[in-house]
Amino acid sequence: MSHNISTAAKAETSPYDRLRALGIILPPAPSPIANFVTHIQEGNLLYLSGQGPREDDGFMHTGKVGGNVSVEDAYKHARLTAINLLAVMHSALGDLNRVKRVVKLLGMVNATSEFGDHPLVINGCSDLLIDVFGEAGNHARSAVGFGSLPGNITVEIEAIIALKD
Repeated sequence: MSHNISTAAKAETSPYDRLRALGIILPPAPSPIANFVTHIQEGNLLYLSGQGPREDDGFMHTGKVGGNVSVEDAYKHARLTAINLLAVMHSALGDLNRVKRVVKLLGMVNATSEFGDHPLVINGCSDLLIDVFGEAGNHARSAVGFGSLPGNITVEIEAIIALKD
């Protein structure tokens, strides 16, 4: 777990302050790879389409977790995916301070059939969202394995976000 910011500090700072403290600069929101949109807002809920482990330069991390990709590397990929989800949130909302709470994540891991540590991988995303949003980053979650993901990416994660009135 990478909780680098104290609970007291979280109460006194914005998500942007926390991102800066973690050394994270949000990239532009990634574009969809097929016929869908990156997000839909319905009422006070923001539904985020699945994002993957895309670097700023467009490079996508690929491979099978439990095969040629370690749990540690896949955790980092899930953390990177969280950064991309945050970029989409920022683009959709204009201000991460509008986030009331992270409601639900669906974390998909491109894993070998024998792999069983899916939750440890998706913790890379969960840990960062808690670091950025504090208590409001705690969420319900599913972490599951898939035989393949688009482009052979290592992880894909989608989210549901509740917004402040």
